Amino acid sequence: MPATKTTSDTSLLSDEALMQHYAQGDFDAFEQLYLRHKGGLYRYFLRQLNDQSLAEDLYQEIWAKVISNAAQYQVSAKFTTWLYTLARHKLVDHIRHLKVVTKVIDDSFNDNEVQAEPVYKPEGEYKNPENLWQDNQASAALRGCIGFLPINQKECFLLKEEAGLSLEVIAQVVDANYEACKSRLRYAYESLRQCITRKIGGELND
Repeated sequence: MPATKTTSDTSLLSDEALMQHYAQGDFDAFEQLYLRHKGGLYRYFLRQLNDQSLAEDLYQEIWAKVISNAAQYQVSAKFTTWLYTLARHKLVDHIRHLKVVTKVIDDSFNDNEVQAEPVYKPEGEYKNPENLWQDNQASAALRGCIGFLPINQKECFLLKEEAGLSLEVIAQVVDANYEACKSRLRYAYESLRQCITRKIGGELND
């Protein structure tokens, strides 16, 4: 890789353009890519593994792979699709059966594509998923409920909520069709709603 560095304003470039610039030796381009995606990628590993040390190791390995494979990156593929496909393959290589997620995701739902029903009804008023994340009692219930999701539903759920990927990109990452991924997300939301309703409802009725 050429040991050069350009002075272009990388913040205005797309991910794909940044990869092209980086492959040509623009280290600012890599820094911009890293800043854009470091949080989502790390949380994706952490929520799947529930092991901070292992998550950090795999996280670093993926960025090392991005660096080493920059010249082979094909612009026809979205960078996020490529990045999370690498991440998913790394998980499969290290963990044949993904561990149960036991730590609550602290980001709010931002479900623009799959409408989730109200999750539970404390004190006569339904709360929506966004408010749920901010409710300590519901978050404690959610922590356990996520672990009961089937692996394929949990995977799609985390790619959407942690990585912020669209359904189209998730389908490419998990090698499934759009409708299958949409169904997995719907089932995941419904399962979480039912599970949390049982947990919260039981506590309120005690």
